[in-house]
Amino acid sequence: MKYRELGNTGEQLSAVGLGCMGMNHGYGTFDDKESIATLNLALDLGITFWDTADVYANGLNEELLARVLAPNRDKVFIATKFGFRQRDSNDAFPGTAGSLFDGSPAYLKTAVEKSLKRLNIDTIDLYYAHRIDPNVPVEDMVGAMAELVKQGKVRYLGLSEASAASIRKAHAVHPIAALQSEYSLLTRDVEAEILPVCRELGISLVPFSPLSRGLMTNTLNVDELAGNDFRKTLPRFGEAYKENNRQLANAFAALALQKNCSPAQLAIAWVLAQGDDIIPIPGTKKTKYLRENAASVDVVLSADDLQGIQNVIDKYPDTGMRYAEGAMKLVNN
Repeated sequence: MKYRELGNTGEQLSAVGLGCMGMNHGYGTFDDKESIATLNLALDLGITFWDTADVYANGLNEELLARVLAPNRDKVFIATKFGFRQRDSNDAFPGTAGSLFDGSPAYLKTAVEKSLKRLNIDTIDLYYAHRIDPNVPVEDMVGAMAELVKQGKVRYLGLSEASAASIRKAHAVHPIAALQSEYSLLTRDVEAEILPVCRELGISLVPFSPLSRGLMTNTLNVDELAGNDFRKTLPRFGEAYKENNRQLANAFAALALQKNCSPAQLAIAWVLAQGDDIIPIPGTKKTKYLRENAASVDVVLSADDLQGIQNVIDKYPDTGMRYAEGAMKLVNN
């Protein structure tokens, strides 16, 4: 594994992290035994940067990670997030009608204690606000988060899906180490304004869904998604874009074959090639995919490779929105 610095903290994290949401939330069927094996393999592969959130499986994701995290605390840099709350204790996906967002200092105080208890640790390495609450000044939210650092409950602060303006306001209150946002070959909103601001301020970008939620792996059959797979609610996986995205995935897989790597490895390598200040966290719940993702750090892309990839993306532009309208309202505030 290769390593990259988190912001200007001096903290060295695995260049490819591990997104843990799908282990028991959002993506069809779950297997705790396989997830635990995946977490243990991450340790063996040197994947030290793990990501979760209190809303994933309504807290059960944090509890699952704790089974491997707690006895290996010195080997893992753990990130979790707060802000999304479930209505009526449902296991709803963030941004849907079954959830709401609460970035208030009062809620933060209870959320962090619950996360610490579920994770079975004394300190969270990186604590993100999962979104920006339009009803709470970002300065107030980050000020309350900064108090957690003073109390030793949190080491570093992060934001998720925040606008450039909110990032600046937050960073003026307390240093922000990382911004987590969706970033992939098909989702590049951050490139225009947000990524430049992060670079100006010395903030790492932590892309989630660098594989476009499996689309770029060329192994996903949209018609076979389980009924509880939240991708069925996303426009990008709808009927209107299915043929375009199938052809795109096939063409991209042909490029990967030329590079003697898998499509997943090529997609992650593209994200890694966008800058040393970028630390993607592809999600998986299976050991075979974790091994595959980890090996993406060894895929070297030339200028010609990058141009070839761009040519394929340009040929199939109609990929669909990454979120439905309700969820998009919570992005880039």
